[in-house]
Amino acid sequence: MSAAEWRKRCEDEWGLKGAPMPDGLDWKAVYEAKPFGRNLLKNSTPHGLSKDNPPPEPDLPEAPDRGPPHFQPEGDFSGWTTSSEVLPYDTSGIPEGVVICALPQFSWFSMEQVVDLKAEGLWEQLMDEFQPEIAIEDWYEESQLHESIYQLHVKLLGADKKTVISEHTVSPTEDLSQYSHTWKGVSHVFSGYGPGVRYVHFLHRLKNQFLNGFYGTLFADSSVSVRPTKSH
Repeated sequence: MSAAEWRKRCEDEWGLKGAPMPDGLDWKAVYEAKPFGRNLLKNSTPHGLSKDNPPPEPDLPEAPDRGPPHFQPEGDFSGWTTSSEVLPYDTSGIPEGVVICALPQFSWFSMEQVVDLKAEGLWEQLMDEFQPEIAIEDWYEESQLHESIYQLHVKLLGADKKTVISEHTVSPTEDLSQYSHTWKGVSHVFSGYGPGVRYVHFLHRLKNQFLNGFYGTLFADSSVSVRPTKSH
Protein backbone atom coordinates (compact mmCIF):
# COMPACT_ATOMS: atom_id res chain seq x y z
CA MET A 1 0.00 0.00 0.00
CA SER A 2 1.13 3.53 -0.69
CA ALA A 3 1.60 6.14 2.05
CA ALA A 4 -1.61 7.84 0.95
CA GLU A 5 -3.51 4.56 1.21
CA TRP A 6 -2.19 3.91 4.73
CA ARG A 7 -3.21 7.44 5.73
CA LYS A 8 -6.71 6.91 4.31
CA ARG A 9 -6.97 3.62 6.18
CA CYS A 10 -6.06 5.37 9.46
CA GLU A 11 -8.57 8.13 8.79
CA ASP A 12 -11.40 5.76 7.92
CA GLU A 13 -10.87 3.12 10.65
CA TRP A 14 -10.38 5.62 13.45
CA GLY A 15 -12.94 8.19 12.29
CA LEU A 16 -10.39 10.99 12.05
CA LYS A 17 -12.20 13.05 9.44
CA GLY A 18 -11.14 16.66 9.92
CA ALA A 19 -8.03 15.75 11.93
CA PRO A 20 -4.60 16.94 10.68
CA MET A 21 -3.01 14.10 8.68
CA PRO A 22 0.39 15.45 7.49
CA ASP A 23 2.16 13.92 4.48
CA GLY A 24 5.49 13.41 6.22
CA LEU A 25 4.33 10.75 8.70
CA ASP A 26 4.98 7.02 8.31
CA TRP A 27 1.30 6.10 8.23
CA LYS A 28 1.98 2.39 8.06
CA ALA A 29 3.89 2.63 11.36
CA VAL A 30 1.11 4.77 12.87
CA TYR A 31 -1.50 2.22 11.85
CA GLU A 32 0.50 -0.69 13.27
CA ALA A 33 1.03 1.20 16.57
CA LYS A 34 -2.77 1.40 16.99
CA PRO A 35 -2.58 4.37 19.38
CA PHE A 36 -6.34 4.69 19.94
CA GLY A 37 -8.50 2.74 22.36
CA ARG A 38 -5.77 0.65 23.97
CA ASN A 39 -4.22 0.93 27.40
CA LEU A 40 -0.97 2.90 27.14
CA LEU A 41 0.19 1.98 30.65
CA LYS A 42 2.65 -0.88 31.05
CA ASN A 43 1.86 -3.69 33.48
CA SER A 44 -1.47 -2.21 34.52
CA THR A 45 -2.28 -4.96 37.06
CA PRO A 46 0.88 -5.88 39.03
CA HIS A 47 -1.12 -7.97 41.51
CA GLY A 48 -2.66 -10.07 38.72
CA LEU A 49 -6.18 -9.03 39.70
CA SER A 50 -9.21 -7.83 37.73
CA LYS A 51 -11.97 -5.41 38.65
CA ASP A 52 -14.38 -7.98 37.18
CA ASN A 53 -13.72 -10.32 40.10
CA PRO A 54 -14.11 -9.46 43.80
CA PRO A 55 -10.90 -8.44 45.58
CA PRO A 56 -9.40 -11.26 47.65
CA GLU A 57 -10.14 -11.33 51.34
CA PRO A 58 -7.07 -10.32 53.39
CA ASP A 59 -5.03 -13.18 54.79
CA LEU A 60 -4.77 -13.15 58.57
CA PRO A 61 -1.26 -14.15 59.70
CA GLU A 62 -1.09 -17.48 61.49
CA ALA A 63 1.34 -15.93 63.96
CA PRO A 64 2.31 -12.32 64.62
CA ASP A 65 5.17 -11.00 62.48
CA ARG A 66 7.79 -10.07 65.07
CA GLY A 67 10.30 -8.85 62.51
CA PRO A 68 10.84 -5.23 61.53
CA PRO A 69 7.87 -3.59 59.78
CA HIS A 70 7.86 -3.81 55.99
CA PHE A 71 5.92 -1.52 53.71
CA GLN A 72 6.35 -2.90 50.18
CA PRO A 73 3.43 -5.02 48.91
CA GLU A 74 4.07 -8.14 46.91
CA GLY A 75 3.74 -7.95 43.14
CA ASP A 76 5.57 -7.47 39.86
CA PHE A 77 5.98 -3.71 39.56
CA SER A 78 8.07 -3.71 36.39
CA GLY A 79 7.23 -0.68 34.27
CA TRP A 80 6.43 1.39 37.37
CA THR A 81 8.59 3.71 39.44
CA THR A 82 7.74 2.93 43.06
CA SER A 83 8.40 4.55 46.42
CA SER A 84 7.19 4.24 50.02
CA GLU A 85 6.46 6.93 52.59
CA VAL A 86 6.20 5.68 56.16
CA LEU A 87 3.84 7.83 58.22
CA PRO A 88 4.31 8.74 61.90
CA TYR A 89 2.40 6.74 64.49
CA ASP A 90 -0.98 8.28 65.25
CA THR A 91 -1.21 8.61 69.03
CA SER A 92 -4.17 10.97 69.04
CA GLY A 93 -6.98 9.78 71.26
CA ILE A 94 -4.70 7.82 73.60
CA PRO A 95 -5.00 9.15 77.16
CA GLU A 96 -1.82 10.32 78.82
CA GLY A 97 -0.09 7.60 80.80
CA VAL A 98 -1.82 4.72 79.03
CA VAL A 99 0.60 2.06 77.79
CA ILE A 100 -0.12 0.66 74.32
CA CYS A 101 1.53 -2.64 73.37
CA ALA A 102 1.24 -2.10 69.63
CA LEU A 103 0.02 0.59 67.28
CA PRO A 104 -0.67 0.26 63.56
CA GLN A 105 1.90 1.97 61.37
CA PHE A 106 0.68 3.29 58.06
CA SER A 107 2.53 4.02 54.86
CA TRP A 108 1.83 5.26 51.36
CA PHE A 109 3.02 3.12 48.46
CA SER A 110 3.35 5.23 45.30
CA MET A 111 3.48 3.98 41.71
CA GLU A 112 4.02 6.20 38.70
CA GLN A 113 4.54 6.00 34.96
CA VAL A 114 5.14 8.50 32.18
CA VAL A 115 3.47 7.72 28.85
CA ASP A 116 5.26 9.08 25.76
CA LEU A 117 2.35 9.82 23.41
CA LYS A 118 4.52 10.26 20.31
CA ALA A 119 6.27 6.94 20.95
CA GLU A 120 2.84 5.29 21.20
CA GLY A 121 1.94 6.40 17.66
CA LEU A 122 0.29 9.81 18.16
CA TRP A 123 1.56 12.80 16.22
CA GLU A 124 2.17 16.39 17.25
CA GLN A 125 -0.33 18.05 14.90
CA LEU A 126 -3.08 15.75 16.21
CA MET A 127 -2.32 16.55 19.84
CA ASP A 128 -2.03 20.30 19.19
CA GLU A 129 -4.99 20.90 16.87
CA PHE A 130 -7.43 17.98 17.21
CA GLN A 131 -6.66 17.36 20.89
CA PRO A 132 -8.20 13.87 21.19
CA GLU A 133 -9.77 12.91 24.50
CA ILE A 134 -7.44 11.25 27.01
CA ALA A 135 -9.31 8.86 29.32
CA ILE A 136 -8.05 7.79 32.76
CA GLU A 137 -9.42 4.87 34.75
CA ASP A 138 -8.31 3.16 37.94
CA TRP A 139 -9.74 0.70 40.48
CA TYR A 140 -8.71 0.36 44.10
CA GLU A 141 -9.69 -2.04 46.85
CA GLU A 142 -12.02 -0.90 49.59
CA SER A 143 -9.58 -2.16 52.20
CA GLN A 144 -11.07 -0.11 55.08
CA LEU A 145 -7.64 0.30 56.64
CA HIS A 146 -8.16 4.03 57.07
CA GLU A 147 -10.50 6.80 55.93
CA SER A 148 -7.88 7.86 53.36
CA ILE A 149 -6.44 4.91 51.43
CA TYR A 150 -6.15 6.12 47.83
CA GLN A 151 -4.87 9.15 45.90
CA LEU A 152 -4.58 9.78 42.15
CA HIS A 153 -2.70 12.56 40.39
CA VAL A 154 -2.52 12.66 36.58
CA LYS A 155 -0.73 15.40 34.67
CA LEU A 156 -0.57 16.21 30.95
CA LEU A 157 2.97 17.41 30.29
CA GLY A 158 4.71 19.37 27.55
CA ALA A 159 7.75 18.29 25.56
CA ASP A 160 10.11 19.15 28.44
CA LYS A 161 8.30 16.66 30.72
CA LYS A 162 8.00 19.46 33.28
CA THR A 163 5.42 21.95 32.00
CA VAL A 164 1.98 20.98 33.33
CA ILE A 165 -0.70 21.75 30.74
CA SER A 166 -3.58 20.11 32.60
CA GLU A 167 -3.96 17.92 35.69
CA HIS A 168 -6.53 16.00 37.68
CA THR A 169 -6.34 14.94 41.35
CA VAL A 170 -8.55 12.54 43.34
CA SER A 171 -8.32 11.95 47.09
CA PRO A 172 -11.54 10.30 48.31
CA THR A 173 -12.60 9.82 51.92
CA GLU A 174 -13.78 6.32 52.82
CA ASP A 175 -16.92 5.50 54.81
CA LEU A 176 -15.84 3.22 57.67
CA SER A 177 -19.22 3.13 59.40
CA GLN A 178 -20.06 -0.30 57.96
CA TYR A 179 -18.05 -3.12 56.41
CA SER A 180 -17.75 -3.21 52.65
CA HIS A 181 -15.08 -4.85 50.52
CA THR A 182 -15.36 -4.12 46.79
CA TRP A 183 -13.46 -2.40 43.99
CA LYS A 184 -14.01 1.34 43.75
CA GLY A 185 -13.62 2.97 40.35
CA VAL A 186 -12.08 6.34 39.55
CA SER A 187 -12.23 7.90 36.09
CA HIS A 188 -11.60 11.18 34.30
CA VAL A 189 -11.52 12.39 30.69
CA PHE A 190 -9.19 15.19 29.65
CA SER A 191 -10.60 17.30 26.81
CA GLY A 192 -9.97 20.80 25.48
CA TYR A 193 -6.60 20.78 27.23
CA GLY A 194 -4.79 23.01 24.75
CA PRO A 195 -1.75 22.49 22.50
CA GLY A 196 1.61 21.10 23.51
CA VAL A 197 0.73 17.84 25.30
CA ARG A 198 3.39 15.18 24.68
CA TYR A 199 3.37 13.06 27.86
CA VAL A 200 0.92 11.73 30.45
CA HIS A 201 2.24 11.36 33.99
CA PHE A 202 0.14 8.86 35.97
CA LEU A 203 0.67 8.54 39.73
CA HIS A 204 -1.42 6.82 42.34
CA ARG A 205 -0.79 6.13 46.03
CA LEU A 206 -2.30 3.37 48.15
CA LYS A 207 -2.20 3.15 51.91
CA ASN A 208 -0.86 0.09 53.70
CA GLN A 209 -0.78 -0.89 57.37
CA PHE A 210 1.65 -2.92 59.42
CA LEU A 211 0.43 -4.35 62.75
CA ASN A 212 1.84 -7.81 63.54
CA GLY A 213 1.73 -8.33 59.79
CA PHE A 214 1.36 -6.44 56.53
CA TYR A 215 -2.07 -5.35 55.27
CA GLY A 216 -2.25 -3.61 51.93
CA THR A 217 -4.66 -1.79 49.66
CA LEU A 218 -4.72 -3.42 46.24
CA PHE A 219 -5.47 -1.97 42.82
CA ALA A 220 -6.35 -3.32 39.39
CA ASP A 221 -6.82 -2.32 35.75
CA SER A 222 -5.23 1.12 35.77
CA SER A 223 -5.46 2.65 32.30
CA VAL A 224 -4.59 5.63 30.15
CA SER A 225 -6.14 5.59 26.69
CA VAL A 226 -6.64 8.05 23.85
CA ARG A 227 -9.96 8.28 22.05
CA PRO A 228 -10.23 9.38 18.42
CA THR A 229 -12.75 11.99 19.54
CA LYS A 230 -12.04 15.68 19.11
CA SER A 231 -12.06 17.71 22.32
CA HIS A 232 -14.70 20.37 22.65
